[in-house]
Amino acid sequence: MESLNIARGATATPRTAPPPCTVTLPTQLHPNPRLLHHRNTTNKTKPRHVSCRGAIDRRDVLLGIGCAAAAAGMAATNTNTSLAAPIQAPDLGECHEAVDVPPTAPEIPNCCPTYVPGRTVTVDFAPPPPYSPLRVRPAAHLVDRAYLAKYERAVSLMKALPDDDPRSFAQQWRVHCAYCDGAYDQVGFPGLEIQIHSCWLFFPWHRMYLYFHERILGKLIGDDTFALPFWNWDAPAGMSFPAIYANRSSPLYDPRRNQAHLPPFPLDLDYSGTDTTLPKDQLIDQNLKIIHVMNMVYFIFQMISGARKAELFIGQPYRAGDEPDPGAGSIELVPHNPVHQWTGDPRQPNGEDMGIFYSAARDPVFFAHHGNVDRMWQIRRALLFPGATDIPDPDWLDAEFLFYDEDARLVRVRVRDTLDAAALRFAYQDVGPLPWLDARPAKGSAGTPAPATGGAFPAALSTTVRVAVARPRTSRSRKEKEEEEEVLVVEGIEVPDHSAYVKFDVFVNAPEDGGAATAAAGTCAGSFAMSPHGVHRGGGREGSTARKTVARFGICDLLDDIGADGDETVIVSIVPRCGCDSVTVAGVSIGYVK
Repeated sequence: MESLNIARGATATPRTAPPPCTVTLPTQLHPNPRLLHHRNTTNKTKPRHVSCRGAIDRRDVLLGIGCAAAAAGMAATNTNTSLAAPIQAPDLGECHEAVDVPPTAPEIPNCCPTYVPGRTVTVDFAPPPPYSPLRVRPAAHLVDRAYLAKYERAVSLMKALPDDDPRSFAQQWRVHCAYCDGAYDQVGFPGLEIQIHSCWLFFPWHRMYLYFHERILGKLIGDDTFALPFWNWDAPAGMSFPAIYANRSSPLYDPRRNQAHLPPFPLDLDYSGTDTTLPKDQLIDQNLKIIHVMNMVYFIFQMISGARKAELFIGQPYRAGDEPDPGAGSIELVPHNPVHQWTGDPRQPNGEDMGIFYSAARDPVFFAHHGNVDRMWQIRRALLFPGATDIPDPDWLDAEFLFYDEDARLVRVRVRDTLDAAALRFAYQDVGPLPWLDARPAKGSAGTPAPATGGAFPAALSTTVRVAVARPRTSRSRKEKEEEEEVLVVEGIEVPDHSAYVKFDVFVNAPEDGGAATAAAGTCAGSFAMSPHGVHRGGGREGSTARKTVARFGICDLLDDIGADGDETVIVSIVPRCGCDSVTVAGVSIGYVK
């Protein structure tokens, strides 16, 4: 296992692959109005303009093919790629106010990057030469004084750059704000924002965000081997806030953090807004079980067929003309989102900095946290699918982003450019065996589950919701399970106030006292955690609208563990943990992903 942490090669050019994954439930054809005409919205705070660059004309006259059953609400990859299109790089000249920043923010930031029309030239990404030095990212808790001095100097120099320099820290943290808080509209769809969270863009976008940030820091100190550290929160030694960021005289320090969570206070990966009373050793054990659940559900069972189910890990499809938030992958939900909230400052109106999207990257520890998130992706690729593409869909592979590089050039990157860490010339320090690989939760009880609470959907999550869910198939063979993952779908999760941290856990056949169980329990299918990022305002700061998203959990192993594989009906419990008073869900169903 010692080599699993090290970045391995994977082809940056997609290989010939089978058709994208579909669901086996009945499909239906329905029109997508966004593909028939542009939405006519007006930003009342700043005029918006239709970009003349790269409009997706063919999408305006085509019908969208919806390959999901209405009963299950499961999105599927469109096998007819001529009817779809990838998200295009935004038009920087059309950047506008980040309309999703909450009105309670101390100041509404201008998140738009430096851009001079007619003078800023965009170049296509090219990987570094293969003979370039390999940048090995160290675990933050293991760095020595020499490394720390170099890192602090690099950040100091970045913070000293003029604010209008795209390489400056002032500009760098705003990159995240622009892509996450509605400063960019999709090209060809004015008023419809680009959002790189809660979808299949999450991993590749953040990988390249770190890539360019790292290279800028290295160039500022003249060190082409410099690499960012990662917060090793998946190992006991790294399960506290990294001490290198806690020195108040360091450029790595950010005063807008939860002061009660500074080292050596133990990290809670199941953080629900209040600190646990568990002893440290029990909390660490729980953390390891949570990482096992959120990773291994998508790892071990899918040793053969997992590449066709990568969207459960990566995130759901998000194409040109789609609404944001189609559904996050497992790691984005937990532990990514809880760690953000655990780190943010509860004294601030929105948990700034790390606790809300717009300001999260203003804290230097953001890059260490996302270093380990990216490492989870790399471990997945190295452990199961070395050389694989994850998702062969061209709408994923050809999705585009823009970043400024270490020479202040504007670079267009495609997802296909992000897949090969070796080609990007970075890797992660080998920190030994992964302690969560064997931290499987104890098998759940095979006793009588708590009864369903009844009631109709949509259901409010102000209290626990228990619903009986029919399983279309039971007692499937091992071969059938390898070919199709059984997936529990929580549909139409509606969060009116996106400035709140929302978290709930989902259990299958939990006993009466299941409300006291944690995400590490043997009956837990997974958790839904949503980081705050303000209230979505479709065309301007007035007229806020709620967003809907979906949560999906693979449950093949879980059903075997709790002895429910032969049950025709299971009881699904949705247990609210925090921020759920106004949250509703539209339904719960079970489907199958090929």
